[in-house]
Amino acid sequence: MPELLSVALVCAGTLLAQDCSRETALDVIIMPARTPMECMLQAQTVAAAAGLPGGDQRYLKITCERRHADAEPVRTARHAS
Repeated sequence: MPELLSVALVCAGTLLAQDCSRETALDVIIMPARTPMECMLQAQTVAAAAGLPGGDQRYLKITCERRHADAEPVRTARHAS
């Protein structure tokens, strides 16, 4: 099981970047990743494919996190065919 998680947070444009978290985000996209490079590239790719309606009213914050042993299973993003 991959130890890293790619996390893309969609946050309100009025929220400061340091305050953008899983708890304050409008939407959260989480995917497992095997390497730090895959983690960053994967989150950016999924976020670009999803699009961000709302212009300046929303922004994207991308992070990579270590999976916690006690964490619940991650629901992976599904790509449209």
